Amino acid sequence: MASSSSSTTGTGSPCGACKFLRRKCASDCVFAPYFCSEQGPARFAAIHKVFGASNVSKLLLHIPAHDRCEAVVTIAYEAEARIRDPVYGCVAHIFALQQQVACLQAQLMQIKAQLAQNDMNSSHNIVENQWQENLSGTVPSYMNPISPQSSLESVELNSGDSVNLQEIQSRHEEF
Repeated sequence: MASSSSSTTGTGSPCGACKFLRRKCASDCVFAPYFCSEQGPARFAAIHKVFGASNVSKLLLHIPAHDRCEAVVTIAYEAEARIRDPVYGCVAHIFALQQQVACLQAQLMQIKAQLAQNDMNSSHNIVENQWQENLSGTVPSYMNPISPQSSLESVELNSGDSVNLQEIQSRHEEF
């Protein structure tokens, strides 16, 4: 791109804006630093159609020189968006992005809910497994796991054990 003091490129051709407007590029051309002679006319066409060259020139002159490049990029984007969508312009893109954000936030909430449910299920399973492990380690072999009967009654009902009732009673009397 050309510097602001020289409005032409190394080949001596006018800037893209002046080329599009078919005018001689002055040495103090405000468009020269931002619109090269090769790609500038196509880029400047949208800006000229939407905003007008005179309006953009006045606007750029009121902006500090160090901020003009960003301003030109923004103006070009808004002009191209307005040509693509004459009713909404760049606002249509903003709405689309907002809708995408809302959709992604809903998905994120759904995934967080699934993770919370999975965490609850896994912690419940861990607690249940630990409880079953602890329970299986503490239940005496002579107790009937089906009914909450006393140990003496379960010994009588549990015929598979070789321990007899008198041995249990004698052990109990020793204590």
